[in-house]
Amino acid sequence: MKKFMKMYRTNLFFAVGTTICMTWILIAIFANFLAPYDPLLQNMAEKLKPPSGQHWFGTDRLGRDILSRVIVGSRLSISAGLITVTVAATIGSIYGGIAGYVGGVTDNIMMRFAEMVLAFPALILAMVIGVVLGPSLYNTLLALVIVAWPTYARVMRSVVISIKENDYVESSRALGASNFRILSNEILPNTIGAVIILATLDIGNQILFFSTLSFLGLGSPPPNPEWGAMVSDGMDNFLQWWICTFPGLAILSIAIGANFIGDGIRDLLDPKLRKEF
Repeated sequence: MKKFMKMYRTNLFFAVGTTICMTWILIAIFANFLAPYDPLLQNMAEKLKPPSGQHWFGTDRLGRDILSRVIVGSRLSISAGLITVTVAATIGSIYGGIAGYVGGVTDNIMMRFAEMVLAFPALILAMVIGVVLGPSLYNTLLALVIVAWPTYARVMRSVVISIKENDYVESSRALGASNFRILSNEILPNTIGAVIILATLDIGNQILFFSTLSFLGLGSPPPNPEWGAMVSDGMDNFLQWWICTFPGLAILSIAIGANFIGDGIRDLLDPKLRKEF
C-alpha cells in the first residue's frame, strides 16, 4: 500500500487513471441515488432535447434522460469488463500453468488449441460466437471470455517455463513434493504479478469489446441502459450529437483510465522498474 500511494503521488498518469476509474466505480455503486431521472422512463414530449439545465446530457428519441442512462449504464459496462477479465484470467492462468509445467506433448497439444483460438481476429470471433449463441448479456460475456483466455494462457505458460527450473522448485521436488503442490505453492504465486499486469491492461479493452458488441445489438437487450447500445441509438439520430457523444466519452474515459492504471501496475511489479518505487 505504501508503494501504491507513493506511485499515486509520483506517477501522473497512474494518478489520473486511478481517479477516473474510482470515480466511475463509485458512480456505478451509487447509480440509483445519483441518477436524476428513471433511466427507463419515456417522455415523448421531451424527446431529442439538447443538453439543458433540466437535462444536462439531453434526451434520446424516446425522451429518456441520457445522463441518467449513462450513470446507470456504468454498472453494466464496468461489471462486464471486470467479470470477463476475472474469468478469462482464471481459466487462462490455470490452463497455461499446467501446459508450461507438464511440458512435452501435453504442452504442445494444449497450446496449439489456444493458438487456434488466437488465430481468429478477436472481435470477429466474439461476434460470430455471439450470433451463434444469440444476443443476450450472458452469451456476450461468454463470447468475450472465450476470446480472451488464450492470451492469459500464453503469458502464464511462458512465466511458468522460466520459473520451474529455479533452485527452490528443484528443492521442493527433491523433498518429495507432489506436482500439484509444487505448481500451486511454488510456481503460481510467483506468476501472479504478470497476470495482474496483463489483467489491468486488459480491462479497458474488454469494456471496449463489450460496448462494440452491444453497439452491434449483441449485448444486453433493450431497454436496459448500456453505453455501446446508447452510441448505436445515437447513430440513428446523427444530428442530435449528444445522444452518442456522452456515452462514447464515458467508454473512452474508463478505457483510458484502466490503461493508465495498467501501466502503473506494470511499473510497480516489473522487477526492472520496481527499484524506482
